[in-house]
Amino acid sequence: MATHARPASLPSRPPEGRRVPELDPALVGQWQAGGGELIDLFAQARQRLGGVAAFRLGPRPTVLVTDPPAVQHVLALHPDRYVKRSHRARLLIGDGVLAATGEAWQRQRRLLQSQFTGRGMRRYEQRITGAARTAAARWAAYARSGEVLDVGDEMRRFALDTIWRSLTGHPLDPATARELAAVPAVVAALPSLPADGAAARGAVAAELARIDAVASHAVAAARDGRAGPDGPGLLHVLLEAAGTRPEYTDRLIRDELVTLLVAGHETTATTLTWLYLLLDRNPQAREQALAAGAEGSPERRQAVQALVHETLRFYPSAWILPRCAAEDDVLAGYRIEAGTDVLVCPYLTHRDPGLWEDPGRFDPGRFTTPGRRPAHPGSYLPFGIGPRACLGLQFALRESTVLLEHLLPAHTPCFRSTPAKAAYSIIVRPDGPTPATLGG
Repeated sequence: MATHARPASLPSRPPEGRRVPELDPALVGQWQAGGGELIDLFAQARQRLGGVAAFRLGPRPTVLVTDPPAVQHVLALHPDRYVKRSHRARLLIGDGVLAATGEAWQRQRRLLQSQFTGRGMRRYEQRITGAARTAAARWAAYARSGEVLDVGDEMRRFALDTIWRSLTGHPLDPATARELAAVPAVVAALPSLPADGAAARGAVAAELARIDAVASHAVAAARDGRAGPDGPGLLHVLLEAAGTRPEYTDRLIRDELVTLLVAGHETTATTLTWLYLLLDRNPQAREQALAAGAEGSPERRQAVQALVHETLRFYPSAWILPRCAAEDDVLAGYRIEAGTDVLVCPYLTHRDPGLWEDPGRFDPGRFTTPGRRPAHPGSYLPFGIGPRACLGLQFALRESTVLLEHLLPAHTPCFRSTPAKAAYSIIVRPDGPTPATLGG
């Protein structure tokens, strides 16, 4: 059979997909000159160019993704094409599951997955309730004395107590709490640390040493069989894995322990702090949640969970999800070249007026009334979606709900001042203290 070469006059096949629309460099320059937040640049790109947009801060464009189908494409449908690179918190969490990639990540996630769903979650009910009761007793004492408390500090104390009980079986003692204050200190410092790894580590060496000492002590206690009053915890699961899986070295156990500490308390504490700040501006939402049903009823629990969900819509735990295109792809009709940095931004998706009615209004009813929230899975993703979605989603929702069921009926914080803005780092947190006294 004869073969025929393509005539030289025929054009070669054009590359698939259109070019991603790119924000005018002059607008980027104006943003840089004004010293704006990164979210301001993102919002401008989204508003002017749509749900798949590009901007250029270096030699290559970065692609911002906020459109729900495109979000789902990147995170859930094709996670092998859009991969994580080095995690910003690797300095702190090492090779823990948040930073791991490839087969190592799959093994680590598989081990932990069962601990945070279904039957695994029931193991932590008593620990969550114990931490909530301790916080409620502390708030009752504040209310009696009139003492000023910091709501953010209180939320961190509760969330750290909860994850510490879940990891070790022990309530959080004051000495450990003081040492673990180094964790949020490192998290807050990460965005401003030097780019050089050795210099960055040196800048927070004292804090890392404190964290390592706490982790080492906890591992030693678990190895010695010193289980807490609530029995063995997640740390024992990691130690059991070390008996059959050589990759679970002392270093990886430390990294997983610190990862769970970071992920298990910083995001929850921040969400609860935002919730109380939002309730301060929207007091009717508290009254509506308490009026939804009697104490302990499914109706009240659903209403309290809606408060959490609406807070997470405003301030998602993962406000930005960085990925890198591992291969050429077409995303929502646009050409994405291998090596392109892709930023999924739940923060902007959750505030899109094309998806959410009156998105600037705090309205927990979106999550209790059928048809009030967008149906597409890429529209609401405070913990991400797809295979790399946060392992602790159910844990975080459960501990937040249990604490609020204890605190909301009894106390209303009266803030003496509130932060004027948000700080955008690994998480979106209130940029300042939250001092308050407690009213009934």
